[in-house]
Amino acid sequence: MYFFLSNLSFNDICLSTTTVPKMLVNIQSQDHIICYTGCLSQVCFVLVFTILEKFLLAGMAFDCYVAICHPLRYTAIVNPRLYVSLLQSSLLISTMDAFLHTLLVLRLSFCTDLEIPHFVCELTEVIELACSHTLINNILVFVAACVFAGFPLSGIIFSYIHIVSSVLRMPSSEGKHKAFSTCGSHLSVVFLFYRTSFGVYISCAVTDSPRKTVVASLMYSVVTQMLNPFIYSLRNRDMKEALRKLIGRIAFPP
Repeated sequence: MYFFLSNLSFNDICLSTTTVPKMLVNIQSQDHIICYTGCLSQVCFVLVFTILEKFLLAGMAFDCYVAICHPLRYTAIVNPRLYVSLLQSSLLISTMDAFLHTLLVLRLSFCTDLEIPHFVCELTEVIELACSHTLINNILVFVAACVFAGFPLSGIIFSYIHIVSSVLRMPSSEGKHKAFSTCGSHLSVVFLFYRTSFGVYISCAVTDSPRKTVVASLMYSVVTQMLNPFIYSLRNRDMKEALRKLIGRIAFPP
């Protein structure tokens, strides 16, 4: 779990670094211009780290599933070779998908003086600005969204169905509490990530307000990454004890 957590934290840092610095520059200055190369680079990196986060959350769900449903076989199933292979394959798939989308955007022609009603270059926003036919791009976006959002989410749902079934069969309430506390942080992060990401696409489909779309995307690409460390840290016993001591020292100095 700590292997997945460290990679999830690194991925959140990379995703935030892709979007937040440029957003802060735009807020500070009156010049909201981004070059064509910079926009495509942002599209590519946002896709890489977003898809990778979905796979990491699915891998963490599988880890919880094995730990709770097959505890005696945990070290045999979840070995270093397996989770390193999972990370490498996830990174390879997300990178290939991002490069494919970026290459297909390169074949599109754009008019001059374009304006993206967003704080970041989203793939769908860039495709909508094209002056040429975008049927292939839209089909690929739809297929990739179904595969790279549906497959990890299906794995997470499958894992938690078996986890809940196993926990409910435990005789002691202490065992149930320990099992649910083990997966509580991960389930909170999964709900927050998918809730905000689905909110982006739903807001794009049902509303014509660019402001609402930007707010939904901000929750999805910035706020979620900011809350992940707090969700995992505040559910850790050592972190809570350290936080309690810190608050005690501030409130009652020696």
